[in-house]
Amino acid sequence: MAGSGTAAEHVPFGIGHNGGPPLDPAADWRHYCWKKAYARAWKTPPREIALARLARAEALGMTYREYAAVLLDKGVHL
Repeated sequence: MAGSGTAAEHVPFGIGHNGGPPLDPAADWRHYCWKKAYARAWKTPPREIALARLARAEALGMTYREYAAVLLDKGVHL
């Protein structure tokens, strides 16, 4: 009998999913590159540099993370 399939042959992925490939195949590559660049940018610096940045951040009333973000974004020391 042609066309007499059982319900076990068709398993839906979920509501709104058509089972096709991602719409943007480059999205995985961009995500991978973003994660690598983010990890490289926020890599822990040597102890002396981290302590100097922490001292500058505290003198300015900022957290280390805020100070480092400005440094990474603008490339200048406050």
